[in-house]
Amino acid sequence: MGSLDSTIVILAFPTISASLHADLVTTLWVILIYLLVVAVCTTQLGRLGDIYGRSRMFNTGFFVFTLGSLFCGLSPAISWLILSRGIQAFGGALMQANSGAIIADTFPPNVRGTAFGYISLGWTSGAMLGIVLGGIITTYVGWEYIFFINLPIGILATLLGLRYVKDTVRADAHLDMTGMLLLGTALTLVSYAGVDFAGQGVTGLNSLFFVLGLVAIVLFLIYEFRCAHPIIDFAVFKNRILKYSIMAAFFLSLGYLSVVFLITMYLQGIRGLSPLDAALLLTPGYVVGSLLSPMMGRFSDRYGARVLATSGAAMLCLATLGYLTLQLDTPLWVVLAASGISGIGSAMFFPSNNSAVMANAPQGSFGGISGVLRTVQNIGVLGSFVIAITVASASIPRSVAFEVFIGTTNLVGGVSEAFLHGIDASLWASIGIMGIAAVLSWMRGHEVRHSEP
Repeated sequence: MGSLDSTIVILAFPTISASLHADLVTTLWVILIYLLVVAVCTTQLGRLGDIYGRSRMFNTGFFVFTLGSLFCGLSPAISWLILSRGIQAFGGALMQANSGAIIADTFPPNVRGTAFGYISLGWTSGAMLGIVLGGIITTYVGWEYIFFINLPIGILATLLGLRYVKDTVRADAHLDMTGMLLLGTALTLVSYAGVDFAGQGVTGLNSLFFVLGLVAIVLFLIYEFRCAHPIIDFAVFKNRILKYSIMAAFFLSLGYLSVVFLITMYLQGIRGLSPLDAALLLTPGYVVGSLLSPMMGRFSDRYGARVLATSGAAMLCLATLGYLTLQLDTPLWVVLAASGISGIGSAMFFPSNNSAVMANAPQGSFGGISGVLRTVQNIGVLGSFVIAITVASASIPRSVAFEVFIGTTNLVGGVSEAFLHGIDASLWASIGIMGIAAVLSWMRGHEVRHSEP
């Protein structure tokens, strides 16, 4: 459900903006508030799972997410939608923080990669459904129903979870509310500064917020090093494989996960496609990822994550290079091909990397380590959107950027060329960041290979 709503909202972004008569800067918070809440809360909610039961927190997350979806669909104004997305995000954070720990509790190391492969199958299938259903529902029904569709799914999933997903392990853990407050303040200030820059250019206010955000990041890091139970326990980075696996996950999220947003803006804002047509062009990557994830997870169990995850990061770089070839009249099969390559890369990287993280987590801290992994990934996703929006919109007049981002016009001529240059700049930045992820993935070194079950 979390995966479905991440992609379904991106496709409905232009329609939501027009329907609720909201400007770009405000509408962007429909996406950013979800990423922000998940990034800030995930680790602490993973620790709540350690204390009170991971399955209990996971099932509660389904209920909260479903309730937030109802509120989203009923939102009469953009402010209500943003608030409701925050509620939805809290439920998503409960699910994200505890799902990996439940897998680690339930499955031994020699089959854990396969289990994570099936989790990735669920994630990519949800994202694929989000792309397809988002296009169909937004085009033919109405954006409200991209949230209402979660209601029957959420009710059924909550009932199934209560019946089948039971607590097996509980551990002693402590919350870090001060660290969470500092992290939330830092990410909010930096995100606001980046989005406001995209809308207004450099101003005294967004410059001040950016500086204050950096100060808050420094204060957060200082506090975390001194805190007995920090959000990000830097002691875990003493394990080489754990350190490089988590860092690789962060940089891959930072580099790649805004690419779908940029390509959606290209397809709808520049090429003038409907949400449905844009969805169909982006679907192959999710189909390929869904089919390959379990198999790649088994390969990870047998051969380790180093080669597989590093190759996956390289494939995602290759897919982004394919997107860099897009022009005003590029054949749309190029988007199909690049999407398929990205699906292969995602299937190679995420199950194997997640398995490597949990395999090297200390016994009894699966919830905390799963939360750390999710936190750094979600911070990366949040940063990815902010960087993409900032870099792309810096290249052309902001009034034009607004119209492209919200899909209200099909631009032609020199303005479209300029905006393509802005997208290209963002894509090159993404490739550079993903290159760092590939290097870090390789630096994890060789792992212990597990025998077949």
